[in-house]
Amino acid sequence: MKVILDTNVLVSGIFFGGYPYRILDAWKRSKIRIVLSEEIFDEYERVIKELSRKFKEIDVSELLTLIAINSIWVGTNPLPFNVSEDPDDDKFISCAIASRTRCIISGDKHLLAISGFQGIEVLKPKVFVERYLK
Repeated sequence: MKVILDTNVLVSGIFFGGYPYRILDAWKRSKIRIVLSEEIFDEYERVIKELSRKFKEIDVSELLTLIAINSIWVGTNPLPFNVSEDPDDDKFISCAIASRTRCIISGDKHLLAISGFQGIEVLKPKVFVERYLK
């Protein structure tokens, strides 16, 4: 199954655990595939490097390399109009459309509010784990 991870899910899985960690673990065990665009990866990199200053015991460079190598990369086009109330979230929708990925995992209220747009489901990590990883 292909999924797109909102940055908050990736960061929570790396630094804090819980359901986001279980999603990353499923990715490590090849149960799911992460889909990325350049814009999404740039945001991952920026936010993870920022947080890594607080969590020096976690080698984020190795993790970012693993994500880059073991994900499906797609080229995206800008959307003709803002889909989300937060235009910064549109990169996830654009990536889903370009890759024909039907699931974005996010806790972001703006992305959750547009679940169903063009058949793309936006699920909270707990819902995703309970529905697809049990």
